[in-house]
Amino acid sequence: MISLGIDIGGTSIKSALLRDNQIVSTHQSAPYTKPTTELLIQAIRETIPPNIAPDTLALYCPGLLDRPTRTITLAVNVPGLMGLSLDDLLSHALGPSIPRAEILSDASATAFDLYTTNSLTGRLLSLTLGTGVGAAVIDNGHLLQVTGETPGHFGQIDVSLDADPSIGPDGGAGSLEGYVGARALNARYGENAIEHMNASDPPICALVRAIRIAHAIYRPNHIGLAGGVGIRLGQLLPEIKSAVERNLTTVARAGWSLFTGESDFHAACGAARFAARPFGVAGGFDAAGHGPQAGRLNGGD
Repeated sequence: MISLGIDIGGTSIKSALLRDNQIVSTHQSAPYTKPTTELLIQAIRETIPPNIAPDTLALYCPGLLDRPTRTITLAVNVPGLMGLSLDDLLSHALGPSIPRAEILSDASATAFDLYTTNSLTGRLLSLTLGTGVGAAVIDNGHLLQVTGETPGHFGQIDVSLDADPSIGPDGGAGSLEGYVGARALNARYGENAIEHMNASDPPICALVRAIRIAHAIYRPNHIGLAGGVGIRLGQLLPEIKSAVERNLTTVARAGWSLFTGESDFHAACGAARFAARPFGVAGGFDAAGHGPQAGRLNGGD
């Protein structure tokens, strides 16, 4: 059984190939900015090993999805997706005989990979910190849905710091994305922004506040930080956890864990693992780490 996961991001495309429940290769296209449809097709082809015929396929792509027509109606950073059936896009890129693709969000795909590869149990809150902030909650193997097909728009929660007010990309005062989104960090610190941060800086203080709020709302056993920003916060993890735990509500679960992802390919790998789940498994993970129905396209790149 060969499964292919494709992550159509805001700046490049990544893919992961899974054979017999093992990731055997990952690939990334050349970077792009506001790509056309033709450039996306070329980038997808770049990431797929030659002579590969997947049995199953899943993908993440950004933007607003019209699920009945499987068409992206709005994708500001990836205009080549707009108005085109995702099935047609993949058919042009990979040939007409490819299997019908599952479609899921980057946050859900990333959470799926983190939950599986870390052999977690209980509830995971996965925060995908990239250009935006996406969130997914896996509760004993099932995606938690609070609004639409998501656990809520976590990147837009108000974590305002009085000494350092911020306006998020959507115009919301004090939004988490306004502090820890990649564009906000680059505007504040320039290139290599994460290397210049310490635990007392406003973005980390805002993230600490967001995680404290998450404990009251979701009561997770585990919190994973992924995405291009999240996986690079490892050196600050002990200080972040210590700050979160300072006078933390007793509602929070004892013994909760905080960890970072390890790869920029979590979404692609999670999509491949999702695609490989047994037919008929509509929700939850089985013992092999196969998982739930896809969520709404939300957050991330």
